[in-house]
Amino acid sequence: MISATRHSHPQPPPGGRPQLAVSAVIFRDDRFLVARRANAPGRGLYSVPGGRVEHGETLHQAVEREVCEETALAIDIVGFAGWREVLPDPFAGRAGHYVVISFAARWRAGEVTLNGELDDFRWIAPGGLRALRTTQGLAGIVDAARRLIAP
Repeated sequence: MISATRHSHPQPPPGGRPQLAVSAVIFRDDRFLVARRANAPGRGLYSVPGGRVEHGETLHQAVEREVCEETALAIDIVGFAGWREVLPDPFAGRAGHYVVISFAARWRAGEVTLNGELDDFRWIAPGGLRALRTTQGLAGIVDAARRLIAP
């Protein structure tokens, strides 16, 4: 007799579906930008700029818009650096389910001016992530982006 194992998954909130989001690992010279999240989820963790894709936007349009909104920077997208999933985790204060598409990018213009979603930023060398509390999976995305920038 074969028995099927059912996995128990929490029910999504009414109308809740996975959200598509984008992020950019932005390189300027030999450093890249990280910013600390000011709000939940991930409050106090360093990550790279990004956010939700709006209806009708391409992924490139979305990442350029999110970077500009969060940091006031203009970027040149180099390529696809990877993806990750952020699953609901009530213990970590995460109710949402996100699929995040990440890009490698080069700084083109502007100086960092943070919006209310972020409260600190740093241009750091690739090895500098180890000293920071970061969002899950960030180191792998940064490594993949760095390989695209300097193969």
